[in-house]
Amino acid sequence: MLIHVVKSKIHRVRVTGAKLNYIGSITIDQDLLDAANMVEGEKVQVVNNNNGERLETYAIPGPRGSGEITLNGAAARKVSKDDILILITYALLTPEEAKAFKPSLVFPNQDNLLL
Repeated sequence: MLIHVVKSKIHRVRVTGAKLNYIGSITIDQDLLDAANMVEGEKVQVVNNNNGERLETYAIPGPRGSGEITLNGAAARKVSKDDILILITYALLTPEEAKAFKPSLVFPNQDNLLL
């Protein structure tokens, strides 16, 4: 049996943009992706603290050190600039693996930069 466990979390990032006319995804500063052990194309759950919306999309890298968090495509309708988000990825592990697994948790500053 496999169970879903939190693999990575970027806690309380601020939306810097929303691009409706795009094929989809969330653009995340490459520094944040690396710190959270997230990879390009990985499925990301997006939790909007401002309006309660939850959605799933996939990660694409943004410029390093930019603090960029942009929702693209239809997901752009679910956020407003400056909304606060939690970004979560999950892994499938056996219960035994899950007991020893430690997720990557990232807590950037108010400018979406690493401290």
